Amino acid sequence: MGIATVNPTTGLTEKEFEPHSSEEVQARIAESAGAAARLRATTYEQRAAWMLAAAEILADEANSLAELITVEMGKPIAQSVAEVQKSAKAMRYYAENAEAFLADSPLQDPAAVGASQAWTRYEPLGAVLAVMPWNYPLWQVIRFAAPALMAGNSGLLKHASNVPQAAIYLDTLFERGGFPAGSFRTLLIGGGEVADVLADPRVKAVTLTGSEPAGRSVASIAADHVKKAVLELGGSDPFIVMPTADIAEAAATAVRARINNNGQSCIAGKRFIVHTDVYDAFAAEFAQRMADLVVGDPLDPQTEVGPLATRSGRDELAELVEDARDRGAQILAGGTIPDSKGFFYAPTVVAGLTDDMRLVQEEAFGPVASLYRANDREEALRIANQTSFGLSSAVWTRDAAEEEWFLQNLEAGAVFINGMTVSYQELPFGGIKRSGFGRELAAEGIREFCNLKTVWKA
Repeated sequence: MGIATVNPTTGLTEKEFEPHSSEEVQARIAESAGAAARLRATTYEQRAAWMLAAAEILADEANSLAELITVEMGKPIAQSVAEVQKSAKAMRYYAENAEAFLADSPLQDPAAVGASQAWTRYEPLGAVLAVMPWNYPLWQVIRFAAPALMAGNSGLLKHASNVPQAAIYLDTLFERGGFPAGSFRTLLIGGGEVADVLADPRVKAVTLTGSEPAGRSVASIAADHVKKAVLELGGSDPFIVMPTADIAEAAATAVRARINNNGQSCIAGKRFIVHTDVYDAFAAEFAQRMADLVVGDPLDPQTEVGPLATRSGRDELAELVEDARDRGAQILAGGTIPDSKGFFYAPTVVAGLTDDMRLVQEEAFGPVASLYRANDREEALRIANQTSFGLSSAVWTRDAAEEEWFLQNLEAGAVFINGMTVSYQELPFGGIKRSGFGRELAAEGIREFCNLKTVWKA
């Protein structure tokens, strides 16, 4: 299947789309480069007015857009509505804060460098390519597009091929708000065509959210052409529970952390590392809560877990669980493919894990939780850091010294204490190790695709 909407609840293809021809791609790149030049000449005030108008359009269309997202990739409808609302909020945030984030910064003592004045300023790079995934088909794009456009860049979107209707919606959103034609353009192309687009000299930089192999490929192409890249790749986030934690609250939050977006989130809690003193109590409550979740049609407001977005993703997840089962792991909940249409998988808890199991080494992208027992904080940290990923993490403890120890030693782009990882537009977001490099959101996110220019004046 090429570029198409395949409803994961039914497994049926609802719409198919013709990819853009090479001539159409070239025209869209040219349009984007032209728009970047025009945007560079506009003021923050003007761009903010356009961005706020686009945010209002998005908010007004939240219900219909949420239903579209749910049909295309299967997340529960309430979560789709929340994604639309969160995206509109981020657009307003950058409209209101971009000018301050990118304000000139004067050197306090210019005489120290032999100048009467010296300062730095941020300037846009031009057309920026975004290669985006299907799991948050709106939010992942907006958290790039809102800051990029407010900085004066234009955007080119290569979206995942299974969410084409979301991509087409985004193609016109900013123009409907008043931005110049071409300020944001969708490219309906396959992954194999990304290299040619990124190599085009009119494209100045790239951001990718996706798998580690995709990130390596795009980073390599960007490096060959000496272009800026930001990568947000996979995660296998640890969720550590220590004896001083509120176990009931930790277990309830752990369920939300694991099954949000049907478990298809890079920053979802995936590895639950529990101190032996509270392991049995946590495991029993966690497994029961996972088993009690309502699985079904994501358009039904009562549904808590919908289908996985693709058949291949569901089958790969099942293979990880079966490999662990075959090697001696214990399945405390789930571990089955429901007898129904669509790409469903039962919320699952796997314990008794050993290093030879694929589930230990690979990211489980779906409602499958890995449960580990740790004898002390050192063992908990070793398990947490043994993965090649380093996106985010969570620690549950009421011991201030223990909190600080984990904060200093966890290898991750973020640490959430007594809570679950969430991306906020006010906080920078990104990882280390094989989870990528660069940051999105907050002031750091808007500065990624700017030239930091130093000015010296005699």
